[in-house]
Amino acid sequence: MNTDFFHTILDALAAERLGAYRQDGADEVTTLSRYLLNMALCEALYSPLQFAEVALRNAIHSHLTAKFDSEAWYDQIPAGKLLRWQSKQIIDAKDKLARESKKESPGRLIAELHFGFWTSFFNGKHARTGIGFSLVNDIFSGTPQQERNLTKLDAYWNRIRRLRNRVFHHERILHWKDLDDQHSDLLKVIGWISPELQELAKTLDRFSPTRRDGLSPWMEKIRKHWAKDGGAVPNAGQASKSSPPPEG
Repeated sequence: MNTDFFHTILDALAAERLGAYRQDGADEVTTLSRYLLNMALCEALYSPLQFAEVALRNAIHSHLTAKFDSEAWYDQIPAGKLLRWQSKQIIDAKDKLARESKKESPGRLIAELHFGFWTSFFNGKHARTGIGFSLVNDIFSGTPQQERNLTKLDAYWNRIRRLRNRVFHHERILHWKDLDDQHSDLLKVIGWISPELQELAKTLDRFSPTRRDGLSPWMEKIRKHWAKDGGAVPNAGQASKSSPPPEG
């Protein structure tokens, strides 16, 4: 491809970021195609990740509202039932709303709490508070018996949180060998909370075709629009449709 064009892109996106896609000495076309495919995969995962995060947050909020008989359950919950850092997040959320001159309400406050706040309810510490077990028995009551325990749910949600953080911070996921399994597990866990939401997520899903098509569409676009010296970009170093850069 046009070398000047590639180096301009390199400057705009940062050499270090694009360098992660050419650790195996890939040519310019393959490198940029990998970057674009990674972006497309992240884009395709955005909606199911958003569904998972919002569904979990709202399900836990509804459960704790009923348990403590108040939508402001965070003010009613006994001392020691939240982890220390969770309590601090609630204080920080209240302070932020006050700084922005927004009236505090349960809806606004829970929207300010980080995804990790909600996923942490399934870790071992919340097994001791009793909240974790009550959540499993309520919002995950329809989950297959072999999956319905704190340890397994904690593993699922930690994995989803890690994927979510990579996607939302525009980081590389193309090289993950278990990415298809992570996508499948994401849709599965959404269904454990809401089968209807899972159906909607599957209807909107673009991950599988994007993953299946691999690099070829992106390489074709680059060759068509940014050919070297106005001609066709050479095929040297062309990768297979799904070949990702190495780990690291």
